[in-house]
Amino acid sequence: MSQPHIVIIGGGFAGLYTALRLLQFPWEANHYPEITLLDQQDHFVFSPLLYELITEEMQPWEVAPSYTDLLRHGPVKFIQTQVQTVDPTQKQVICGDRQIPYDYLVIAAGGTNKTLDIPGVKDHAIPFKTLQDALRLKENLRVLETSTAEKIRIAIVGGGYSGVELACKLADRLGDRGRLRIIDRGDEILKNAPKFNQLAAKDALEERGIWIDYATEVTEVTTDSLSLRYKGEIDTIPVDLVLWTGGTAIAPWIRELTLPHADNGKLQVNSQLQISDQPEIFALGDVAQGTDDLPMTAQVAIQQADVCAWNLRGLIANKPLLPFNFFNLGEMLTLGENNATLSGLGIELEGNLAHVARRLVYLYRLPTWEHQVQVGLNWLVQPLAKLLAQSAK
Repeated sequence: MSQPHIVIIGGGFAGLYTALRLLQFPWEANHYPEITLLDQQDHFVFSPLLYELITEEMQPWEVAPSYTDLLRHGPVKFIQTQVQTVDPTQKQVICGDRQIPYDYLVIAAGGTNKTLDIPGVKDHAIPFKTLQDALRLKENLRVLETSTAEKIRIAIVGGGYSGVELACKLADRLGDRGRLRIIDRGDEILKNAPKFNQLAAKDALEERGIWIDYATEVTEVTTDSLSLRYKGEIDTIPVDLVLWTGGTAIAPWIRELTLPHADNGKLQVNSQLQISDQPEIFALGDVAQGTDDLPMTAQVAIQQADVCAWNLRGLIANKPLLPFNFFNLGEMLTLGENNATLSGLGIELEGNLAHVARRLVYLYRLPTWEHQVQVGLNWLVQPLAKLLAQSAK
């Protein structure tokens, strides 16, 4: 009997953690699956820690380890490729001229940057979603910091989690030279955040002198200016950088799949995370829509990965399937260097204690124990290395 073949599209939290969880099960010899992970990048991104690259609190290898390193001890085949579509009739994933057959499929492709059709956005605004985005931003900052400009003017479009966290990190990096503003179309930042986190974030922004433009829309971006509409009036201001954190969109190829979709374009799944008329296909994370509207967060994706892996094993080994029930553990935000806020499970923390707690939680959540050990040791050694470097001056 041939091995069942599980193909996983997307190496983010949902996809990668499904693959890793599958490796932990005590499979019977005739059930052990062949697992193939597909992603267009060669590395995973632990996105909640991407902000630490801006202030150089962490290094790229800590935040974005390669799939080769993460999967080197397990029988998971990684293929770097761009998926174009899925043929559920032939049970194939189409990647250009290549067709990859599957017995079971997990679609966890994540989302893409949500950009509006505004002049100059695609050419001049920098998103903040990938390692390449973070490195591009760092290079732009380096150029500005070595210039003779008295002030560095940065506009961040979007007052959600990413916009607020990014603004605080940038303010701490730039210090007195920074002139930062957040532009949001709504009348509140972090509208869906717990009140404790929202208030802590507002205090952090105020302490750093970060301006917030509420009820404001971007109408145009150029190399050195930003046009804003407020109450019908358009004002153009000078800027050195525009950062775009305007949310997540569904990739066009996901929308075009011949599978059931919800009204928002996501793939419709049942309580077991399966496509209703294709039980061998699972959808997770940002591309999946169940009966409840869930936030597009890492904790949702990780919890779905656990249930998906269990249910894949259930299908292969003829065991009962589990329904997915999201358990909200709360949320954490970084609010600059050595500062964070945490709210969940009856606990509310802010400041340095929340910063330490956030780091420890994310250290535990890193994908493999080897990576956890490497990063943890580096965190212990870093302060000592800095102290020795200062004493040597």
